[in-house]
Amino acid sequence: METIRSRSGVPVEVMDLHFQGQSHLIASYLIRHEGGVMLVETGPGSTIGGLELELGRRGLRPGDVTHALLTHVHLDHAGAAGWLAQQGAHIYVHPNGAPHLVDPTKLLSSAERIYGDDMDRLWGECLPVPEAQITTLDDGDEIAAGGVAVVALETPGHAEHHLAYQLDDICFTGDVGGVRMPHSGVVVPPMPPPELDPERWRRSLKHIEAQRPEYLAPTHFGLFLDPAEHLAALRRGLRAAEQWVEAEAPEAESAAALQERYTAWLRRWAQEEQGLDAEDWARHEAINPSWMSALGLRRYWKKRHGG
Repeated sequence: METIRSRSGVPVEVMDLHFQGQSHLIASYLIRHEGGVMLVETGPGSTIGGLELELGRRGLRPGDVTHALLTHVHLDHAGAAGWLAQQGAHIYVHPNGAPHLVDPTKLLSSAERIYGDDMDRLWGECLPVPEAQITTLDDGDEIAAGGVAVVALETPGHAEHHLAYQLDDICFTGDVGGVRMPHSGVVVPPMPPPELDPERWRRSLKHIEAQRPEYLAPTHFGLFLDPAEHLAALRRGLRAAEQWVEAEAPEAESAAALQERYTAWLRRWAQEEQGLDAEDWARHEAINPSWMSALGLRRYWKKRHGG
C-alpha cells in the first residue's frame, strides 16, 4: 500500500528511498497540504538522490518540502535534514536532538567509531541545519500547515530524544515502533547503544496505544493496519531480547562473542519461532544489524547491573 488517506482525508504517501539499492528499508512519509508537503523522516545523505527521484515522480521538487519532521537524529532517519534545510525546509525535532543537527560533529564521530570506512557508503554527507530553521517539539505539540495538523508524541526507549507523530488515525512510529517488512507479521526491536531502555520503551508503546491509531507507519518499513497485533509482536521481541541478554551477558567473554551469539540467537528466534522468511531476515540485517543491537543490549545490561 503506497498511498492512504487519514480519517480527515489527508493523503499520506510512502516513499521508498531505496537505501543501498534495496527496497523496503527506509521510508520517508509524504503528507500533502495546501502550501506544499511535509515529510516524516528525511532519510540519510546517501539517499538524497532517491528522495529527489520519489518527489519528482509525484510532480514535486525538494523546494516544495516545507516541513521535515524527524523522529530522532540517527543518520538513517535524519542525515539529509541539513540538505533539505538548504532547499528551504523547516526541521522539527526533539529538544535533545536539536544540538546534533546544528553541529553534527559528535553525532558523526560516534557513528564513525561504529561504521569506520563504511560511513560515506552507508550515510553520505550530513550537513548542519541552521538553528533558525529548527523548531523543537515537546509531547503534545502540534505542527500545523495548510489545513493539516500533526501531533508530536514523546516516545523514548530506542533513544532518549525520540518522537512519534500522530496524524488523525495514523501514527508514524520511527524506530520505537520496531522494524517490520511489508507482508510480514514479525516485528524486531532495533536496539543500538547508547540509550536503549526497554522499560521506557514499553511506556512509549502505551502512549502510542492511547492515541488509538488505525495505522502504524514505522520508518522501516511501511503502513500497517493491525496496530494491536504489531505492538504485541514488538513487546514479545523486547521481552525475548531482555531475557536473552540476562542469560548470556554474564557468560560472554567479550563484546564480539556476545555479538556473535546474539546474531545466531536472533536469527533462530525470528525465523524458527516467529516465522520470518530468509529474504526478510537479510533486509532486517541490512537496516537493523543484530551486531549493533547486541552492543546496545550489552550497554543496557552493564548499566542495569552497575557495570
